[in-house]
Amino acid sequence: MRNGRHILLSLLLWTGLAGTGRAQQDPLYSQYMFNTLAFNPAYAGSADVFTIMALSRHQWVGFEGAPSTQTLTFHSPLPGQSLGLGFSAMNDRVGPVRQTGAFVDFAYRIRTGADTRLAFGLKGGANLFQADLASLPTVLPDPSLTNIQSTILPNFGFGLFWHSSRYYVGLSAPKLLENEISSTDGTVMTTSSEARHYFLIGGYVLDLGPDMKFKPSFMVRAVEGAPLSADINANFLLRERIWFGAMYRLGNAFGVMGQYQINDQLRVGYAFDMTTTRIGAYNAGTHELMIGYDLRFVKGRTISPRYF
Repeated sequence: MRNGRHILLSLLLWTGLAGTGRAQQDPLYSQYMFNTLAFNPAYAGSADVFTIMALSRHQWVGFEGAPSTQTLTFHSPLPGQSLGLGFSAMNDRVGPVRQTGAFVDFAYRIRTGADTRLAFGLKGGANLFQADLASLPTVLPDPSLTNIQSTILPNFGFGLFWHSSRYYVGLSAPKLLENEISSTDGTVMTTSSEARHYFLIGGYVLDLGPDMKFKPSFMVRAVEGAPLSADINANFLLRERIWFGAMYRLGNAFGVMGQYQINDQLRVGYAFDMTTTRIGAYNAGTHELMIGYDLRFVKGRTISPRYF
């Protein structure tokens, strides 16, 4: 089983990084509706309070070299309420490949109705990319797998986010530059490039009764060189405290998730996915843990319920 996992991981990484790999590279998030700043800068300041959010995702547990992702974001509206400022950091590892990024997020928000706002966002920063590809076990020696030393990849992106207190729609491309990633050992060069990703999200909150709400949501991811990916979620909110629901990633995975609003400021969430592809035979599912905190700078201010 160990050798089977090594060979499968080698194939996955080789097809994505050797030659001119352009498969999906950015991490997945099951709780994307609460981690929006990680891929859409226009989300900055949308909560109207200073918000801190941390998320840790461990994919394909039990699979050696499986993806592991951690993100930290914080954002807040600036005085005047028309500007939002945020920061997002990410650490992502897949086998011998690791990238660590830090980005500043800026949003300009305008009112489009009594309860709606449209935000235009910009994201700018850099990724530190490195890969120890030569350490991959292969059936036969492969000279095309050479190490990629620490490489700084600057990038920028944009986003749109239109929302009210009950619904939202967002479109973003967090990395517009397609930086080339290459390394040479004197005789062989390994070359790849960052692929441009596009994200479309949306959701709506419906009242089912005095103590129950229903929130369907979706995310569509598009990237050149990879199949279109889409998540469909159905969540229920009980007494403004407990979220619970299910998700389905088309042709890839299904899972459950929940979140508990401990008080007006602190919330914790958890998601569990099971892979429906052949890789599912080699792992025990994916776990994702999230914690968020809203800071109140004005004593006695009531924070509106957070639906996304």
